[in-house]
Amino acid sequence: MTKHRILIVEDDREIRDLLWQSLNRAGYEVTAAADGRQALEMVDDSLDLIILDIMMPGLSGIEACKQIRTRSHVPILFLTARSGTLDKTEGLLAGGDDYMTKPFSEEELHARVIALLRRYKVYQDKKEADETFLIAGKLKVSEQFNDVWKDERQIELSDLEYRILKLLMGRRNKIFSAQNIYESVWDQPYFYCSNNTVMVHIRKLRIKIEDDPAKPVYIQTEWGRGYRFGVS
Repeated sequence: MTKHRILIVEDDREIRDLLWQSLNRAGYEVTAAADGRQALEMVDDSLDLIILDIMMPGLSGIEACKQIRTRSHVPILFLTARSGTLDKTEGLLAGGDDYMTKPFSEEELHARVIALLRRYKVYQDKKEADETFLIAGKLKVSEQFNDVWKDERQIELSDLEYRILKLLMGRRNKIFSAQNIYESVWDQPYFYCSNNTVMVHIRKLRIKIEDDPAKPVYIQTEWGRGYRFGVS
């Protein structure tokens, strides 16, 4: 079996070495970069996951993530030393898929890595599937791959954004609560703080697919209940 390839981007050498040793023992093929600029030179299609520190000198993790997202859908797990929601929200808006606050346990690290790799498996199976599409209004969405078009123009979505869109679009006019969306897309237990995570990704998704994100047509809010796909 081919090993999953993980890139660690962390300027703190001690933390970088601990991450490398832990993931290497778990059977992953691990490479490491000491800063954002070095990481950009190492990103290619062979990677299955990037673990990216937010606070780094020079090119920050946020800026590195934005540049990675212009050419890759690889899952990105942010590391942050802060507990505040602003840092986490910035990471998600930049294109990150998940975050982990320092200090963290080895068990949490491995659980998040496994979850992100499982979601990314669709890319590894791409050549083996027969592609079908969901179509509504100006949108065309592949049911197998993260391929989305609006007016024949391809839109770049993160893996989580794509999964949310496909979930809502696949059950049009059904109202999904934030808990429904989180447990279906993230495949993890829902906590109160998870609501903000869902809101951030809905906001990002609207910016990319709506003509006017302030007046959404595709992803509509049902106040006090959740979200629904509003175009049949």
